[in-house]
Amino acid sequence: MAGGHGPGITYAGLTLYPPKRWQVRTGQGMCALMWFWILYRAKEDGAVFLGLRHPWDHHAHGHSANHDDGHSHTDKVPSKADQ
Repeated sequence: MAGGHGPGITYAGLTLYPPKRWQVRTGQGMCALMWFWILYRAKEDGAVFLGLRHPWDHHAHGHSANHDDGHSHTDKVPSKADQ
């Protein structure tokens, strides 16, 4: 098990040893990394997660609201007369 030799706690035939220092530090580092990632994603996508904004509502990529960029956003199939 984790830790190795020394006094351990035995319960129902299973002996658990205290973790080594590097295992504790690695666990703390991974926990900190997890919380940094959760807080970063909450900063970036918190409104989406809470339902305050939809993920597709951010049009920050240069499209204008009226889509006056030379192409149509309709479901109309072009006929032979339109070509």
